[in-house]
Amino acid sequence: MEGNNNTSKPSRRGGVTSPYRGVRKRKWGKWVSEIREPGKKTRIWLGSFDTSEMAAAAYDSAALHLRGHAAKLNFPELVDFLPKPASCSPDDIRFAAQEAALKVKRNSEEMASSSATNNLAPVTIGLSPSQIQAINDFPMDSPKMWSDVTREYVGEETMISCNDYEMSDYEEMNDCLWDS
Repeated sequence: MEGNNNTSKPSRRGGVTSPYRGVRKRKWGKWVSEIREPGKKTRIWLGSFDTSEMAAAAYDSAALHLRGHAAKLNFPELVDFLPKPASCSPDDIRFAAQEAALKVKRNSEEMASSSATNNLAPVTIGLSPSQIQAINDFPMDSPKMWSDVTREYVGEETMISCNDYEMSDYEEMNDCLWDS
């Protein structure tokens, strides 16, 4: 959920637009979000936020409630995690939108703190010599392993050998699909 703020450009109202639907940046740096009510000329003010992602999540929560699954969302992958308003009142929609923004903020803070601690050193797992030998003796990409598995489940009589054809058989097939 990284914001692509490089594509921001000035809007007609003096703020900066965002790559996210329903989001713009105020001159003083806050990101704001609002949504138009379906069938009306009025808008519901969703709030003022620190990041464009928070404002976009607020918009998504409101859009999903107002427009249902036909809504065009900024983060469609979060549809199951967005808070749902208690009613259709603008106050309830605003409250759910602000909850969604806080979830995004908490999630990004958790990711930042965990990535700071996880980047210290790679994790190594110790394998015993017998485990290493077992992996080397029976690799998963071995043709022998797959033929053994096939023989086990299908049976020997249904196996087809890949060596049934001579090279001359392939040379006779000169009708190539891509030569046309």
